[in-house]
Amino acid sequence: MRALLPLLALSCLAAAPGAARAQSCDTLVDRVTAETAAQATERRSDYASFSASPDMTLTLACGGPDLSSVGAQFRGANPPDSYYDLFGHAGHAVTGIDAALIAEAAHKAQAASIRLRHSNVDLGGARITCSAMVSPDKGPLTLCAVIEHSDRS
Repeated sequence: MRALLPLLALSCLAAAPGAARAQSCDTLVDRVTAETAAQATERRSDYASFSASPDMTLTLACGGPDLSSVGAQFRGANPPDSYYDLFGHAGHAVTGIDAALIAEAAHKAQAASIRLRHSNVDLGGARITCSAMVSPDKGPLTLCAVIEHSDRS
């Protein structure tokens, strides 16, 4: 029995980071849901996907402290303002950066991505990245993500 106690203690310590990560991701999922009203369609310990409308979805990747990201996908080449609003609120839920600033940066990155296929805008502690592509089975797609920097300066 005494030999089992150290093994039990070690196994609890080894499981703790995963449990903390899962709790942190659960918290982020709850924040994204609260800020966007999107419905979580899949949840894992480090990832979640959401449905916001028939043409808009969100994905959440939970990293270590200050290293998570959230993406917004739109089926089409010219997203409506509601796409940027949704993306801004999802980004705010993950990064704490003002939703309007994220939406504005996404407009800039998306406009440049039409010419370049991919574009980035740095925004105080995060990077906004957008891509424009054509999927053989889904047609034109607009993809934007806000990715936290490890350096929050």
